[in-house]
This record gives sequence, structure tokens and C-alpha cells, in this order.
Amino acid sequence: MSDTVLLCDCLGSQRLNRDGIADGSGRACSKVHTNLCGRELGIAADAMRAGPVTIACGQEAETFQTLAEDLGLDPVACVDLRDRAGWSDDPRDPTPKQAALLADAARPRPLPRVLEVDSHGTALVIGAGDVALDAAAALSETLAVTCLLTDGAPPPDTRAFDVIHGDIRTVTGALGQFRVGIDGLRQVIRGGRGPLEMGAPVDGAVSECDVIVDLSGETPLVPAPNKREGYFRADPGRPQAVADVVRIASHMTGTFEQPVFVDVTEHLCAHSRAMQVGCTRCLDACPTGAIVPDGDHVTVDPHICAGCGACSSLCPSGAISFDAPPVADTMARVAALASTYRKAGGTLPRLLVHDEAHGTELISLLARHGAGLPADVIPFAIPSLAAFGHAEALAARTAGFADVSLLLAPMSDRATLESEATLACAIDGPEAMRLIDIADPDDLPEALGAAPDSAPKPVLTLGSRRQVARLAAKALTDDGPRALPEGSPYGTLHLDPSACTLCLACVPLCPSGALSDNPDSPQLLFTEDACLQCGICATICPETAITLEPRMDTSDAALSPRVLHEEEPFACVECGQLFGTKSTIDRITEKLAGKNRMFENPRALRLIQMCDDCRVKSQMHEGMFAGAPKPVAKTSADYGQPADAVVLPERRKKKKRRD
Repeated sequence: MSDTVLLCDCLGSQRLNRDGIADGSGRACSKVHTNLCGRELGIAADAMRAGPVTIACGQEAETFQTLAEDLGLDPVACVDLRDRAGWSDDPRDPTPKQAALLADAARPRPLPRVLEVDSHGTALVIGAGDVALDAAAALSETLAVTCLLTDGAPPPDTRAFDVIHGDIRTVTGALGQFRVGIDGLRQVIRGGRGPLEMGAPVDGAVSECDVIVDLSGETPLVPAPNKREGYFRADPGRPQAVADVVRIASHMTGTFEQPVFVDVTEHLCAHSRAMQVGCTRCLDACPTGAIVPDGDHVTVDPHICAGCGACSSLCPSGAISFDAPPVADTMARVAALASTYRKAGGTLPRLLVHDEAHGTELISLLARHGAGLPADVIPFAIPSLAAFGHAEALAARTAGFADVSLLLAPMSDRATLESEATLACAIDGPEAMRLIDIADPDDLPEALGAAPDSAPKPVLTLGSRRQVARLAAKALTDDGPRALPEGSPYGTLHLDPSACTLCLACVPLCPSGALSDNPDSPQLLFTEDACLQCGICATICPETAITLEPRMDTSDAALSPRVLHEEEPFACVECGQLFGTKSTIDRITEKLAGKNRMFENPRALRLIQMCDDCRVKSQMHEGMFAGAPKPVAKTSADYGQPADAVVLPERRKKKKRRD
């Protein structure tokens, strides 16, 4: 049963067109109320009892959730139309945007995959004695604590927690599975009278724990410490920060659900082949170190991955794809926003992509205290901003958005987003992906720029991110090959025919199959659309005959194999079968003739010019495989005696013993 949307104009502070919103979004809407969270709360309660409802109010979501709980009902859905659309100084009709936002809120969201993480409550507290000991004492009430004193302070008399000295060398893992390597480990000697003493130092010790509380004030023990689950760090000179960390760490026991942010398809990975390194985009971008090489591909540790999404945007083959939410869901939502906006009567929509925390708050502040968003700018919140790369931006353009902007947050991965924006703009133009980096909400309208006067015609794009990007580029600007910045995942390669020997070492190592050969003729073929620009072919080429050129060619020619290099095949001098290349056989023959002792005989030199079968037959027939003469077996005749004169001793059978 479909739900009903309860509309509220928030004490008359926003414009709501019930019929326009209902027709555009395809959802049943109530009449426009004015104070559902106050004097009309009873109307909301009656609607909840009657069936499922969605309340068009984000600010008072907690009020309505409490009401549903008091009524013994399931949680009620709330969607913000006011801050994102209703509160605006733009005189244009906000109805198309309100309808688009309401339709998007009704779309089912795929649940992320999760894995269970068990924390048994063992904690390692690191720091100087004046801070770490108090923190360890506080945590020891709920956790099993070991305190590593970095300043060598004497251990306290308490046995509520363990005290050690040492130098930390390595830290791996995350919540529930930390492994800490310690050199110079000294433990308390148990027993004896007087102050506790420390034992002899031991190198190579390993401590396993569920939680790490780092109060050392030194360099973090792990990369991207704010994103490592179970690792808590505070400045020892700020007592309140230390107290906050201790309070949070004290609750880190039990079973937790860790989202699995990315999906990995190993056989698509172009990291390496035959121990030759190719693509390292994800390895270079991962802030947490969750991605590591694993043979020909990479592997992602889901316990360490923080879900920034940079690897998904940068991966040229789709081997790593963001899965929380999936890429296909993000693109489908963007397309639905544009189509609903147009259905409700809007034209030339613009997309503003932002994160769920900083961006949402900034838009709310702009709506309450400033001019609000323009009527043609549709905000789109996603959990990880770096997961919105060039392919997603191009998909938004082909969905009909006049331009696409990303509102950066303080913790955004700027390097990845700048790289993706540069690539998107090189393919489509400056409207494809604009980065907005502001601190003052009032600066946002100006940063968004003037309303555009045109937008692309909507085109349906399907497939992987790579396929979507190519289809979008063809639909948006089909004007031949376009140069792309260095490091782009699209491009061609150039071959020096004078250097290439058609050894074909590059063919089996190409991860995407962009390079291929012709089994019937000495040819090297290349399919530009499949090239990932990983560089393995250029690395493996013994003649350094291959160079790469990043570009985007949307012509049909890029979809078909083309001949990079071909030579005349050589015909076997015995049977005429074609094998190898004439230039290679002639070159080898010229280099060996009269210059190598093994090939002084013309018959031996002729073997080079034979196919495999004829070469073996020739070697067999000409006795080249023959060894020393086989010795003749001697008989009795060789010793001057007749054969019947030889008496062989008779073998006697042993008699069985009778008991």
C-alpha cells in the first residue's frame, strides 16, 4: 500500500503547490498544513494510525518519531522539502524541485553488505605516565587494559591493569583485531616486596587488542587515524579531549556491524601481470592503507576500509566499485531527479552534490539565514563525496542536468575530486563537474553561478562506469578524439614499427584484452575502447616500442580491433607452412651464418628456416639425434664354443621341512 505525504508550509514560510507536487512526484499528498509539529500534531497522529505516511518535514523528524513510538507504530519517514527547496529568495516556482526531491525520497534504498566484528574489550593505552595512567584506570572499570608508558615512568602499585614499557614498531588491523609490534618490551615483575620493578627488555613482542587509545601526542600509529575503527587518539594536553576518547572507548565491547563499502572483481584488476606493475591508482589514493597488492590484483581489507570511495572513482576497469550505495543506484537516482523535475514542468535543472553531514548543514544554514538555494539547483546528498567521479558526473549530464557541482567538505579527498573534475571537464567541458570549496553558506549562490541557458538532451546510458562515460561522451560532444590529462584511464597507444619484432609479449599480459594477435597471420591488433592505459605493455616490451597517449575517441572505429603492426610471414623451406615473420627469420639466419660453430654446416642453418614438424623430422632423418654406436651383444660363439656346450647350472628347489 502506497503512503500519503503530509505537507506542511511551516507557519506559512514556504510555498507548496499540492496538486503540482502530487502530479510531478506521482505520490498522494494531503492538503497543505501549517503547523504539523505543533497545534496540528493530532492530525499527524491520526494519519499515522490510518496507514503509512511520509511527513514533509526534516527539522522535526525526531518529534514525529517519538509520536510514532508513543502510538506503538513503526518509525515514520520524513523528508526535507523546506530547507532544500521551500525556503528560497528565488521567485521562480519551487514545485518541480519539490516534486523531484519527494520522488527521490520514495525510492527504495539498497541495504549495504555488512560483516560482524567482535570486540572482547581488550584495550591498549599509550602515552606518558601523567596522562595514560589515569586514562587506563578509568577504562579498567569496563575493559581489560594494558598501559604502555612511553616515558618509562615507574609502574603504579595497582593491579587493576597491566603496565609495560617499550617502543611500538608496527600497528596493523582495526577494531577487534589490532596487532601491535613492540621492541624493548618490559613487563612488571610480579612478586617481591617494595616498589614494582620492570623485567629485562625483549624485542619482537606482539600485543593483540581490540581497541587502541593513543595519548602519546606523537605521530599517529596508523594512516588516516580518524578513519580507523577502534583507534582513538587525543592530544594529551587537552583534558576534555582525553576524557571524550576514554568515554567512547569504554563502550567498544560487543558485536558491531562493519559496512562493506566496495565490491572487488579480481580478474578485472590491471595492477600487474607477470610481476610487472601496471595500474596503481587505488593504491596511491587509499588514505587508510586498506588496499594492498595481492599478486596480479589488489585486495581490500574491509575492516580498515573507511568508505571514502576514491578507489571506485579512479579504477579504470571497474575492478573496484563502490557498493554503499552501488554505483548503479546513484546513477539511477540522478536520472530520476532530472526526469521528475522535467515532468513537473521544470527546465534546465542543475545538480548540487554534497555529503550528508557538512553539505546538509550548510544548505540548512543558507536556507534559514540566507537566500536559500536557487529554484533550479537540486541538492543530492551522498555518503561519500569522492565516490562521485567523472562517470557519475557525465551520467548526470546525459540525464539532462545543465551543470554539475560538488560542494566540498573540510575532510573531502580533494586530490581525487580535482583529478576527476579535470577529466570530466576535458571530456565534456566546464559544465561537467565544478568543485565548490566555501566556508560561508552565503557564498554558495554566487559560487553556483548564473543559471545556464541550455542543457543536454536526455540520453539513456547503461552499463559499467567506463561504458557510461563513453556513451555520455559520444552523446555530449561527438567531435572526434579529445586529448585527456596524463593518468586518464582512456587512450590509445603508438607503436614504433621499426622497433617492434612482433614477439607478442604484450598480448597475453594485457589485462583488458585491448592488445590481441591474429592466429592466421603475424599481426598485432589493438582495440582502443578497451585500453586502460595501465602501461603494462610499455613496461614489458623488450624493444621499448610502445608509448601511451591518453585521449577519448568516441568513434565506432575505437570499438573494433585495428592493425598496429604486421609483417610478411615466413614459409617453411620444406613444406611451405607459414610460421614466424620473414624479417625475424632472415635476421636470425644472417646473424648465425658462418658466425656460430653450431651453424657452420648449411644443413644446420637450414633448420632455422623450417617449421616445428619439419625441423624434428629433419633432425631424426639426418641422424642429428643419433648417439654413439650401440654395442653388439656377445654370444658363446664369440668364445669358440658351440652353443650346446654351455651347461647352465640347474636351480634346485628347497625341500619343505616337515614338522
